[in-house]
Amino acid sequence: MSGRALRGWALAAWALWCAGAALAQGDGAARRFTHKDWELACDNTRTCRAAGYYAMDSDGAFINLVSLRITRAAGPDAPVSMTLKLDDDSPCHSTLARLKIGKTDLGRFSLRATEDGLAFTPEQARAVLPQLLKAGQPVVWRCGDDKQPVGALSVAGLSAVLLKMDEWQGRLNTPGALARRGGKSESSVLPPVPAPVVKVAAPVPTRPEDQALAARIFPKLDLRRYADECGMFDEKPKAEDFEVHRLTAHRVLLSAPCQMGAYNEAAQHWIADDTPPYAPRLIEAQGDFNDADTSISQTMKGRGIGDCLSFRTWHFDGQTFVLTAASGDDMCRGFAGGAWNLPTYVSSVVPAGSGDSKLLKP
Repeated sequence: MSGRALRGWALAAWALWCAGAALAQGDGAARRFTHKDWELACDNTRTCRAAGYYAMDSDGAFINLVSLRITRAAGPDAPVSMTLKLDDDSPCHSTLARLKIGKTDLGRFSLRATEDGLAFTPEQARAVLPQLLKAGQPVVWRCGDDKQPVGALSVAGLSAVLLKMDEWQGRLNTPGALARRGGKSESSVLPPVPAPVVKVAAPVPTRPEDQALAARIFPKLDLRRYADECGMFDEKPKAEDFEVHRLTAHRVLLSAPCQMGAYNEAAQHWIADDTPPYAPRLIEAQGDFNDADTSISQTMKGRGIGDCLSFRTWHFDGQTFVLTAASGDDMCRGFAGGAWNLPTYVSSVVPAGSGDSKLLKP
């Protein structure tokens, strides 16, 4: 298989994995959509985030990396926020931006530096967004009064993505819709959905004798899925490949390493009783186990440089590991580590021994 074909296969497999990850959450409010240079992710609370990327030049290259994220929570009259992200190597280190669409100068904007990027005020977002929707060509960004552009944002796909956002939030044909406004009452807009609350079980220290359980439980394991997903091992798995972690007074977690593709690794896990017949069962959660908060976390790369990533986290609730956070971006657009965190699942996690919940995002 050629290098190009191999890369194409890897990206196709990545897209299928992301789709499967979203469906596995089992929540109809968590959705993803991609069109041309824009993508959309709506989480289970109905908060939606759209992200657009740079426009290519005539040679198929780009001036500099640039991306814009548009965020809107669910509910009538919810405000819109916008954040601009430039490449870490961008020559622009100013919060002053100048926008131009063709010959139309949208003016200068003093943006606020945040952890995620350069944020527009709500007033600036309301002024700029209609111009982006009307734009028939890329939006050129300049740093202050510099003549050299620092990036060109594509608007190809923006209208379709915002139309889908309006649809999923129940805003179509309302005055507050972004892409298709009308006279329908704002009271018809879908309300936010509360984030599910997950109470995390208290960690239980692993006992020195627990590792010996691996040899006893190993013959009981159904390894078919493990063999299918972790078939890159030179030898068949052995009992000594498995680590044992204590979950409760009577249950343990068996963990085995797994290499999934060329640059992704994740452990497979089984929950078992610590006495015969052990009854081990493979769980959905894949990734690194953290005994400090009884969680399993997984990071998957769409390709080697990590410019498209997927994150998932599960916590142990005393019975099993339940999904508590998921996010990802589908478009591999050159930002090392991914341009944005686009959640598709959030939850309020109550740590063991605490009465206070914390909204968990990947």
